[in-house]
Amino acid sequence: MRVGTFVLAAQFPGQGPGEALHRAVRSAEVAEASGLDAVWLAEHHFVPYGVCPSAVTLAALLLGRTRRIRVGTAVSVLPSAHPVALGEQAALLHLTSGGRFTLGVGRGGPWVDLEVFGAGLAAYEQGFPESLDLLLRWLREPRVGADGERFSFREVPVVPRPDELLDGPPGGPEVVVACTSPKSVRLAAERGLPMLLGMHCGDDEKADMVALWRTHAIAAGHCPDRVAGAGHVSAGVAQIADRSDEATETLVKAMPGWLKQGLDAHVTVDGRHRAMRDPVAYTELLCSLHPVGPPQLAADRLAATAERTGITRFALLAEGSGDLAATEENVRRLGTEVLPLLG
Repeated sequence: MRVGTFVLAAQFPGQGPGEALHRAVRSAEVAEASGLDAVWLAEHHFVPYGVCPSAVTLAALLLGRTRRIRVGTAVSVLPSAHPVALGEQAALLHLTSGGRFTLGVGRGGPWVDLEVFGAGLAAYEQGFPESLDLLLRWLREPRVGADGERFSFREVPVVPRPDELLDGPPGGPEVVVACTSPKSVRLAAERGLPMLLGMHCGDDEKADMVALWRTHAIAAGHCPDRVAGAGHVSAGVAQIADRSDEATETLVKAMPGWLKQGLDAHVTVDGRHRAMRDPVAYTELLCSLHPVGPPQLAADRLAATAERTGITRFALLAEGSGDLAATEENVRRLGTEVLPLLG
């Protein structure tokens, strides 16, 4: 079982971006000190839901401040980035960190980001497969050129080569794909890439997505052993307390205000209608799905998810209280009290 934190750098009502980012950095440092496996960094633009606009930049800072823990993006929004630029950054972090970096990518949403960065709606609606394949080629081949609908350029050398890590595992950085639909599951499976599954999903839905991924991966010709051992990641929420009602109360008091403020700030690029979750109901749902409660309950829920889905890697949001000291304590308890119960 590999348990890590999922860091959004969430800006709660009454807080500034600097406070949210400081809490994000401190929670990552405490995660390493407490024995957790990884830190996963979210990326958002123009909204207080999360104030980290570049997950790879924050990953670079955290890789420099830590020595053991893995650091991954969850996710870098691929339609808003050039795949080659992102590939170069990933290669740099992979090589300079001794192989501790994981690149998570996803489609993002139909947000105004597409207008600001000049990508356009087509990059979100049709262009993700082309961007992903170009990124993968950059991470796996010595020279790369492109002749696609969105990207077209002469062949150039890949510098630095991500497969030239000294004293480390062969190959470039691990790549994980955020999946929210059968279409994205198939896309990841055909390329043999592990999935990152969202915290809004329950165990049954995640199990179905893993089964679908395995079916498509086998059909695409991937090795059965590799398919069986794919390192999918389950996102969730963790709040550790001596009593279940205490843990739930902490989140229900703090998270709805952040969710409403953050989600309301999203603006679609084309004015399309957005269905918004009820913040209180969503918080209560997350508390019922994930390790929220005493250490033994938390360990039991993680073990149950692993047994039902086959997923053994977790990215758990630990900043749901919105408070720096409470977040640090929550991360510490997750590492020192929950992990030992998982064996």
